[in-house]
Amino acid sequence: MEELVSTAWLAEHLGERGLVVIDASAHLPDAARDAQAEFAAAHIPGARFLDLATLVDNDSPVPAALPTGEQFAARMGGLGIGTGDRVVIYDDSAVKTSARAWFIARKYGVQAAILNGGLGKWRAEGRALEGGAADIVQSRFDPGHGAGAVRTKAEMLANIGTEEDQVVDARGPGRFTGADPEPRAGMASGHIPGSINVPYGKVLKPDGTFRDAVGIAAALREGGVDLTKPVVATCGSGVTASVLLFAMHLIGKDDIALYDGSWSEWGADPSTPRATGPAA
Repeated sequence: MEELVSTAWLAEHLGERGLVVIDASAHLPDAARDAQAEFAAAHIPGARFLDLATLVDNDSPVPAALPTGEQFAARMGGLGIGTGDRVVIYDDSAVKTSARAWFIARKYGVQAAILNGGLGKWRAEGRALEGGAADIVQSRFDPGHGAGAVRTKAEMLANIGTEEDQVVDARGPGRFTGADPEPRAGMASGHIPGSINVPYGKVLKPDGTFRDAVGIAAALREGGVDLTKPVVATCGSGVTASVLLFAMHLIGKDDIALYDGSWSEWGADPSTPRATGPAA
């Protein structure tokens, strides 16, 4: 199974033993949408609802931190996903939350793919949908150790001035430059000094599918990314940064990492340095 699958591929393989479909939709508060209610109303047949918004480590000081292996295993087992199952992840979110779920799943050793175009493309093609909840039998899931490097705030601070890692910010240009206020009340605007801005939508086509390898590489280079050097992606809370990481993975670039705390951690700390205006 490739890590980006088409709606046609999923339609052909839907229902295969050992293949599980997950709805990883989650929405920003200002979207005024209820992901769980929407799933109950209509989803890809047999899909399970991940509830990505709650798949976090609440014991971590990092806001909305990645789950621990034990937390992830409990969620997978509760969804009837066993060790060794293949997982196809989709979303119906403006911020492409399936990429965050892919990052988590891959980190814990799951063979995971993203459905290109998500539920929107599936629905637009007139493919089957169902409502209600899946009939789930709890499984045993043992987390593994997959790929998926994560950077801490301390490591990001140490990187400033050395730029051993390129820091690529996936937020929109207004938030990056500080021209637009942060959606989190009272949080400072701007970006991590030395970072560059590649809004996550640059690696997507207008229909929400991923650009091809040439298009992804061009979008990254146009944003100032040197594809020969390591990259750490950041955003508001580690979600849209994962879109850039998935796109880089698609073109074979794997010297990449996620700053999981992203601006929700950095901007909330009065001691961290901030820059405004365009990238230097």
